[in-house]
Amino acid sequence: MSDANGEQQAKPVRVLLAEDQGMMRGALALLLDLEDDIEVVAQVAAGDRIVAEALDARPDIALLDIELPGRSGLDAAADLREELPSCKVLILTTFGRPGYLRRAMEAGAAGFLVKDGPVEQLADAIRRVLRGERVIDPALAAAALSAGPSPLTPREQDVLNAAADGATVADIARRVFLSESTVRNYLSAAIGKTGTRNRIEAVRCARQNGWL
Repeated sequence: MSDANGEQQAKPVRVLLAEDQGMMRGALALLLDLEDDIEVVAQVAAGDRIVAEALDARPDIALLDIELPGRSGLDAAADLREELPSCKVLILTTFGRPGYLRRAMEAGAAGFLVKDGPVEQLADAIRRVLRGERVIDPALAAAALSAGPSPLTPREQDVLNAAADGATVADIARRVFLSESTVRNYLSAAIGKTGTRNRIEAVRCARQNGWL
């Protein structure tokens, strides 16, 4: 691309935007498109559409919310690392939870920001991530260091997720393909590790810390 004087201009950064709230998604796309060097090339409202849209649009950056229908932004980030490693991931979420940050980094995300910042900060983060930098909200990074890793095993997380809607032990056992006695053991372990009194409190605690 050249300007009127024949000088070479850099191509705009191609961005995929994943956000389930239509008004928020539209506003973000509009604001980012006002930046001369950023172009929103794809928008999705569900996590299970991210990889397909990315493979079609070939964005440089995928800007992902975490809590999306179909598949979480964290899971989609790991999928993109496998399916389209040239696309860098920047997590943008309302939920600044230490556990989410750790999981995002494990999934290969290059950045993690909360939504209460100005759009100029987001645009700058997109440029920095494209240059190969890692961009993390400083307050959240400090909280993640002090909080430590999740105490829950993957199986305990599965069982708590299955229990989140108030399901019975029998229902949980069918969902996670375990015996009822094993489910009870995992629930008991999760309750103990979260320092709570029952499975409902354990689910709430795990979610508040970003472990689920």
